[in-house]
Amino acid sequence: MADGNYILEVKDLDKSFPGVHALDKVSFKVKPGSVHALMGENGAGKSTLMKCLFGIYDPDFGEIILDGKPVHFDNSRQALDAGVSMIHQELLPIPLRPAMENLWLGRFPVRGVGPFKLVDHKKMYQDTVELLKDLNLDIDPRVWVRSLSASKIQSLEIAKAVSNKAKVIIMDEPTSSLTEHEVALLFGIIRRLRNEGVAIIYISHKIEEILAIADEVTILRDGKQVGTYNSEALTTDQIIKYMVGRDLTNRFPPKDNIVGETVMEVKNLSSAQSRSFTGVSFTLGRGEILGIGGLVGAQRTELVESIFGLRPVREGQVFINGHEVVIKNPSQAKARKLALVTEERRASGIIPMRSVKDNMILANLQQYVGPGGLINEKKGEDDVDRMIKALNVKTPSKKTYIRDLSGGNQQKVLVARWLMTEPEIMILDEPTRGIDVGAKYEIYSIIIDLAKQGKSIIMISSEMPELLGLSDRIMVMCEGKVTGFLEGRTATQEEIMRLAAKYM
Repeated sequence: MADGNYILEVKDLDKSFPGVHALDKVSFKVKPGSVHALMGENGAGKSTLMKCLFGIYDPDFGEIILDGKPVHFDNSRQALDAGVSMIHQELLPIPLRPAMENLWLGRFPVRGVGPFKLVDHKKMYQDTVELLKDLNLDIDPRVWVRSLSASKIQSLEIAKAVSNKAKVIIMDEPTSSLTEHEVALLFGIIRRLRNEGVAIIYISHKIEEILAIADEVTILRDGKQVGTYNSEALTTDQIIKYMVGRDLTNRFPPKDNIVGETVMEVKNLSSAQSRSFTGVSFTLGRGEILGIGGLVGAQRTELVESIFGLRPVREGQVFINGHEVVIKNPSQAKARKLALVTEERRASGIIPMRSVKDNMILANLQQYVGPGGLINEKKGEDDVDRMIKALNVKTPSKKTYIRDLSGGNQQKVLVARWLMTEPEIMILDEPTRGIDVGAKYEIYSIIIDLAKQGKSIIMISSEMPELLGLSDRIMVMCEGKVTGFLEGRTATQEEIMRLAAKYM
């Protein structure tokens, strides 16, 4: 190995895109049998660095040394063959194929000789059973992936990486869709791989996870390496300071919104789908931030999507400003001054191959249609410029593809999209998922400012500090039922967890 101590070395790696210097002479080393965390704000260069390591991007300058030898990967297949595997943050399975076929895609076991080879489904099944059992993962090899939850799909991706017998495994936000139990299982797998000499490069915004699992931490900021540190010598405050370049003494802005009269009331709402939410009732005040807490499977997303007309309801009533409303689709919801920023930003939020401007005006497109059905480009651009300035969206241009923005700035574009419809009630489903502490603070500021303006906010969050730091009240759900309400200023994490695990 290089220097006798490292399985992977990155030397002065540099990569630029139009208008962005993504990596600026980044260097770091990874020891075999270690967990090396990579941290930084969105846009710091983490994903670009990993894509260079995995053959997706070709670096402009610099050197990658694997097991003592310089390497250059033209594609991910070459990286896999060399012993580098990657679990991507964006899950892209083949939904209409079985789990085992997704697991062994591109390397199916075959039987027969010469040109008459056939896929050996029996061996594939047996190999899958053994692998999943070894990893303590409860997934049926023959089940179609479309029927699996996001957490199960994530677990399947982890199994795929392990099955490649890799020397280095890159994990990009591997716990973003996992339950606490599944996170514990993943950490068990990581520790076993570490004991077997495998090097893990672990990317996460969750500082508590990093401190629990990592041996070393490399921090990037604005495409440059801040430094590499022993995790035992780091604190949460130090990591935040290194990431954002300043002390962040308060993780949440001061709350000075005033809660007014009731603007929405939900009475005994039940889903038309089996095993979903039932008998949900709550009120929402003007200028109030109502947090919704709960564990995976609590049916929080299903509830807000039903209120927004994306899912059918069996019974119950919704009142807005004292009048009963029936909302069967998003157009009717928008007409009632509701807005919904969805949980899965990449899957159901952004249109990656369209510009910031196109993504921002999408929900309010009819306002920019002039005579003959043509879009009034000038009016749209003026409104987009105003929103970019108001929400401090960091983008080279409004014509930049939204896929090239950091996660936090993509989220700001989605918030801007719905603000342009002039809503009175905004539903935010996991508004800071997958974005860093600095960008989170900016999103928090936007949410509180909206509440101060009299907008009413329903916010789903799986991060309890976020619920406690932003919410005026917290409604907790478990398995489709409301298990209690807490006052935001006095609630504790223990109370939220107790209600989240309390089936009624």
